Amino acid sequence: MGPRATAQFALVALWQKRGLLSRLLAPLASLHRAWRAWVTWAYRVGLLRSYRAGVPVIVIGNLYIGGTGKTPLAIELVRQLRARGWQPGIVSRGYRASKSDAAKSMAREVDGNGTAAEFGDEPLLLAQATGVPVVIGRDRVAAVKLLLNVHHRVDVIVTDDGLQHRRLARDIELALVHYRGLGNGWMLPAGPLREPPQRLQSVDAVVFHDQLDTPRPLVRVHSPFYGMRTALGDVCGLKDTSLKISLAQLAREQLASNLRIVAACGIGMPDRFFAMLRAAGLTFDAIALADHYSYSANPFADRAFDWALITEKDAVKCRANAALAADRRIGVVPLVARLDTGLIDFVEARLKAARGTPTEVMSHGSATA
Repeated sequence: MGPRATAQFALVALWQKRGLLSRLLAPLASLHRAWRAWVTWAYRVGLLRSYRAGVPVIVIGNLYIGGTGKTPLAIELVRQLRARGWQPGIVSRGYRASKSDAAKSMAREVDGNGTAAEFGDEPLLLAQATGVPVVIGRDRVAAVKLLLNVHHRVDVIVTDDGLQHRRLARDIELALVHYRGLGNGWMLPAGPLREPPQRLQSVDAVVFHDQLDTPRPLVRVHSPFYGMRTALGDVCGLKDTSLKISLAQLAREQLASNLRIVAACGIGMPDRFFAMLRAAGLTFDAIALADHYSYSANPFADRAFDWALITEKDAVKCRANAALAADRRIGVVPLVARLDTGLIDFVEARLKAARGTPTEVMSHGSATA
């Protein structure tokens, strides 16, 4: 495990409780909370303006910093909306996408045949998994304008992350809460939260990603809430996509032939990926990498193995490494998300009600204040 991954996991452990270091950092968290409160107030009273796209906008976000499952939720939501006749487009920041100093805030459309180094791993995965147009940009307003100028049939925009990006008005806010809950309930840097727990009271709906490890609620949720359950699908070859095997079959083959398996992932919740593989009956050496690990260096070098298992987010970067892309022993394990049907019904009802909204507003309205 590299130093960045070690630091990342240490922070997660720190932020799950209100220990000495968190308490020492509490004054800085209070300043952060005051800043967020001022921004909210400024949009509410009209000192700052929000841009409304002219088509409904769905924001998928979280309070807990890092990976909570926003990308799987965005992928499945887009798939469900397409199945109901909508024409979605996606906007994402494009974290770690390459860009020149002169174009740091420029919006760009993601080429599904491009690389994660160009567009970021999550936007590239979104484009490949959904087949809908994806535009990245630090300025999400510029990204929305580009998306609608190029793709005139788009009638709903899904933003992957952006709950705190208030310049873009939204019609639906979905806040995702994963198994770590809200950690110690404090804002950065004393805790893992970008906004205070009370923010969940003003979003349109809360989506709980699997079961919470900690049953202690930190805030009463007044918004409608729904579930998202995730499971691992069949293993698919990285080089030969026609090669498929179920995890159950792989576990039987490991038991019968003593197969050597390693598993690696550079995601926000590596422990959950490894736990799901173990629950499928597999025994393996785990390689926990930092979130958004580039795979420019081969983490499997000098390791003896018969199978190496990675996530879809890792796969979009492995394909850019010639040695990894050519290795037939690497298998991709997709994460399959299942959403409550009631969530799709709720979102579609809100989308239909949001049609015909004016193009620019003074604030986000009650759901985003």
